[in-house]
Formats: sequence, structure tokens, C-alpha cells
Amino acid sequence: MTRPLQVVHAIRSSGFAGVERHVCVLARAQAETGNLVTVIGGDPERMSQALQGADVRFLPGETVRAVTKAIARNAREADIVHSHMTAAEFAAALASLGPTRRRPLIATRHFAAPRGQSRFGRVVAGFISRRVSAQIAISQFVADRVEGSCEIVYPGVRAMETPQVLREPVVLVVQRFEAEKRTDVAVEAFARSGLADQGWRLRLAGDGSLRDDLEQQANDLGIAEAVDFLGMRSNIPELMAGASLMVAPCPIEGLGLGVLEAMGASLPVVASKAGGHLETLPDEAHRYCFPANDADAAARAIEELAASPELRRRLASQGLQRQQEHFTPAAQAASTAQIYDAVLFQKAS
Repeated sequence: MTRPLQVVHAIRSSGFAGVERHVCVLARAQAETGNLVTVIGGDPERMSQALQGADVRFLPGETVRAVTKAIARNAREADIVHSHMTAAEFAAALASLGPTRRRPLIATRHFAAPRGQSRFGRVVAGFISRRVSAQIAISQFVADRVEGSCEIVYPGVRAMETPQVLREPVVLVVQRFEAEKRTDVAVEAFARSGLADQGWRLRLAGDGSLRDDLEQQANDLGIAEAVDFLGMRSNIPELMAGASLMVAPCPIEGLGLGVLEAMGASLPVVASKAGGHLETLPDEAHRYCFPANDADAAARAIEELAASPELRRRLASQGLQRQQEHFTPAAQAASTAQIYDAVLFQKAS
């Protein structure tokens, strides 16, 4: 399409995690190319911060009902309604029964599982599938594990404007402290690496239901004095600029925005050899990926990279180059636009 499009992104959310960050980056990039973009859902304060300076309209959408109403009221002139996660897909499908019924619905699949993993999902999956015009998967890993065909559009991250500081002997973890993220594997690996005895520190940026368990684990392993629990942080670029390594232990990550951000910050990553990590990291970094949940293998990789500043610099350079070539907001917006165009052409035909 040569004219600007009116795009409405919908998430049923009051929080701010990977999906919400994904939507904000895409919405900003789409607005920068002249499109008229509205985002529904996500934590109002943090979404507004992430969208600050962009010509993107934000509306809250904490419940399915709120998202449905917001779409119905604000998508009458939209060219595309673009939903993220099942609850928002359902809200958009409901809204399509009213004034927005002619608007194509695009669904981005963020997680490597079919709809219907929850009771709610099983009830609404068929209804959603009949309404969706096209699906986008954030990685081949996700596309291979969801129902229906998908076009793959890799997320982009913005270039890190990091301060020029000396990198400290720090291993960084950035993620939620929930069971599926397996932060405990990173803590165990750091303990087994022996780096605490060499003056290295493990810094954990994030929060979640397992924080107390992780603090107890660090204490039980005898490394509590070398572990910093930082909580939720807004200065992730600064943390990445000052660290020497990052560990990404999640075994089911659809892609891993944190890994992409680390690559963009020239921070080498030791990641679980699972999920979408092998689609993002440069080839040489695959040597230091570890089998899912294998703390011993992760410890060996961490120890080897910690011992070689030159190896870390090489992996960092390769990661930055790969991120800038393949995982930028502009590339994400351009690929998404091609899918929009194909759907709108089909609709017009």
C-alpha cells in the first residue's frame, strides 16, 4: 500500500512484559513510516513511557470487555486490527461482529503452543480461527508449534544508547522470576562455575513469584554475598553496558527480546539451546549454548567465556552485527507491512 494505514494493536493486559514491549517497538516503527497507529492494552504508565515521543495513541485495555469496546469505538476507520495473545484475539473477533466487521484481523503468535492450552482458549479457539485473516509468528520455533499457517516476522529492538563504561566482572540475567523461565538454572550455573570465588557477581534484574525461592537457593549454594537481586529495573541498557556476560536460561522462549537487546548492547550471551535462541544468536555463540535446564553445561560455558576477554569481544561484535542486520524495528515494520498489504489486496479482490 502506498498510502498510510490506520492500524489498531490490541493486547488484553494491565502489565508490561515481552509482548507489550514488542507491540510498543512495532507501533513506534509503524508510526515513523507515516501510519496512524493506536495501541490498546498494557500498563498505562509503562506503555506511555515506551511510546513517549512517538505519534501513537494509547488506550487502556485491562479486560476482554474493555478491549472489545475500545476496538469497536476506535477501529471503525482502521485498515487493520492487529491482536496479540488469545484474550485480545477473542476481543477483536467479538468486535468484528459489530462496526469493525470488515476490518482484517491479524494475529501475532508469541508463544509456541496452539490456542486452547487454557479452558478459556479451548472455548474460543474455533471462533478466533474463523475470524483471523493472517497469522504472524515471532520465530520459526513458534510457527512450528501453533495451528494454522504463519508468516515469520522477527521482532526488532532499537539500538542501545549505552554509556561508555568499563565492563565489570558481572553475569547478568534479565527476566521474570517465574517457573517457566528457569532462573534457578542460571543461579545454579553461576555457583558451579566458581566465578564467585574469582570476584565475579551475578545480577538478576526482574521480579516474580519465585524471588524468595531464588534468594534461598543462592543462600543454600553459598553464593548469596555475590548475588544481587535488583528487582524490576528501567535502566536495562545501563546494566547491559556494564556487564560482561548475560545468561538466558529459559527453555521455551519464543524468541527472547532480552537476548536481542543484549546483542544490540554488545553483550555476549550464554543461552539455553532451545526456543528461538538459535535463530537469533550468531553461529559461533551456538557453541556456548547449553542443553535446556543443564546447569553443568551452562557453568562450563560461563567459565570459558569469563576466562577470555578476547572471546567475549568477538562474540559481542558478531552479536551486534547480526542484530543490526536482521533484528531492527524498521525491518520488523517493513515485513509486517508486506503481510498487511497482502491481506488488504486479497480483501479488495
